[in-house]
Amino acid sequence: MLAKAFVDNAKVMAKGQVTIPKDIRRVLGVSSGDRVSFIVEGNTVRLINSAVYAMQLLQQEMSGEAQRAGLSSDDDVMELVRELRSEEDTQ
Repeated sequence: MLAKAFVDNAKVMAKGQVTIPKDIRRVLGVSSGDRVSFIVEGNTVRLINSAVYAMQLLQQEMSGEAQRAGLSSDDDVMELVRELRSEEDTQ
């Protein structure tokens, strides 16, 4: 894992602002106007693309829901989708 790690630095300005270095923005997949999240774990802070973080949280929350709903295959999921669509069409 350390082979993929790299370090970059930025200066904290008077109002607490930091410019995210270009290589870091590229790795995070963020550009002007995008949002980032700061995750504080002890004395370490992780910076993550907010959209990616939201998707990770949603995936964690949804983990196991298919099994609890009795959906054990792609065919089960497709059948549920067909049922829901037909209910929409009748309303």
